[in-house]
Amino acid sequence: MANLVVFCILAVVILGSAIMCVMTKRIMRAATFLLFVLFGIAGIYFLLDYTFLGAAQLSIYAGGITMMYIFAIQLVSKRTLQGLVEQIKGSRMINGILVAVLGIATVGVVLLKNKFIDCAAQMADKEVSMDVIGNHLLGSEKYQYVLPFEFISVFLLACIIGGIMIARKEDKK
Repeated sequence: MANLVVFCILAVVILGSAIMCVMTKRIMRAATFLLFVLFGIAGIYFLLDYTFLGAAQLSIYAGGITMMYIFAIQLVSKRTLQGLVEQIKGSRMINGILVAVLGIATVGVVLLKNKFIDCAAQMADKEVSMDVIGNHLLGSEKYQYVLPFEFISVFLLACIIGGIMIARKEDKK
């Protein structure tokens, strides 16, 4: 019963923060609400006794949010940071809703076509050890993830360097 109450509290925090993250016009507030969403997701991991995933969520995304603050300060104009943003046009909102519905439909078709839901139901009873997870994350063989992880880290480093270069060019003008 206590788990259900904690889950409901976390769900309300996650949904409320996610909605506020999307609805706010100030980028720093949006990043702060996103931080609350990520903390809530980590709380759900801890509630499910997935301590490794909860700790990874906190450590990785807390650092990620910190980097997002830096990018927001460096890349966004001072007028936007002060809350002076352009008005949202109705046509842009309709286009955004259509793209979101198309994305949800695409994900649904992929899930149903590849029978991921059936596979997940069959695998729900099996428990995977931390050794297996660690070997898959850090292995270099087929279906293991060390190479994509390294590509992503190099890509993020390039984004950080690009953000710094763009911010320096604006200061010189």
